[in-house]
Amino acid sequence: MFKDKVLMITGGTGSFGNAVLKHFINSDLKEIRIFSRDEKKQEDMRIEYKNDKLNFIIGNVRDFDSINNAMAGVDYVFHAAALKQVPSCEFYPMQAIRTNLYGAENVLEAAARNNVKKVVVLSTDKAAYPINAMGMTKALMEKLAISKARDARVEANNGIICATRYGNVMCSRGSIIPLFIKQIKERVPMTVTVPEMTRFMMSLDDAVDLVLFAFQNAEPGDLFVQKAPAATIHDLAIAVKEIFNANNEIRIIGPRHGEKMYETLCTKEEMSKATDMGSFYRIPADFRDLNYTKYLQKDGPRLVDHEYNSENTQRLSLDELKNLLLSLDYVQNELK
Repeated sequence: MFKDKVLMITGGTGSFGNAVLKHFINSDLKEIRIFSRDEKKQEDMRIEYKNDKLNFIIGNVRDFDSINNAMAGVDYVFHAAALKQVPSCEFYPMQAIRTNLYGAENVLEAAARNNVKKVVVLSTDKAAYPINAMGMTKALMEKLAISKARDARVEANNGIICATRYGNVMCSRGSIIPLFIKQIKERVPMTVTVPEMTRFMMSLDDAVDLVLFAFQNAEPGDLFVQKAPAATIHDLAIAVKEIFNANNEIRIIGPRHGEKMYETLCTKEEMSKATDMGSFYRIPADFRDLNYTKYLQKDGPRLVDHEYNSENTQRLSLDELKNLLLSLDYVQNELK
């Protein structure tokens, strides 16, 4: 599938891009294009990997010409470029719109023009029942992906555009875990917003597995969700404390801008048509047109009264959470 193909990763200098590289650096891919606006991180990756397969391109998804030119000859795209910090997006919503929405449209339009065979766009649990600017822009990005999957140029090319949605990626940019570790090492109080707040717990490898599963199994317009366990923020703080044998005070500071008590990965409406694929849910796109009188559905999908969220998924015990944390390279490196 990947032999002699060209893969582009937008936002490829981030935590996800680095995790993908570890999977693909020794694959049969002919070229991996890292598209990002951070020249320093590109240089760091160039020095670290020292691999001729990597092609680093400086650009911004907000600039159509830069992404369109960079996508010439590309077979597959993983679109990871995004503004992800929820409070920052609350204060600067237009910046979130320009990157997460207009940027995604530029990527998808460039893919259509360059006859890209497969595109996977990376979304977030905050896109389900969104209450903050980050989640709202990502929700609209998902809609853009479904719309572009219907594009006549994409269909003529037998192209597939799909989306993945996942929860908190532990130790990635924006994760609370590095902050907890930093506070422990500085011997300052560990700051917890709301102790009972729950979040999905996924590793970067889990996120890569989800994207690869979508890549291998998607039909046009599909949305894939990976099932994941969850934990409370208080338990997470306790687990990190115990791993590092710390006695820092835990200080409750209250919720930040745009935060939810729990996150949703599949809405009730999506669960009504979702296919359970073991470790994943597949949510197919609705490809009916607007002439609804053509579609008589006596036995169509019925709305259900349950969603899939961080309150009703598997809840990690303290020991399970500690074992999960100890499996992360970041935590192991910080323990040295």
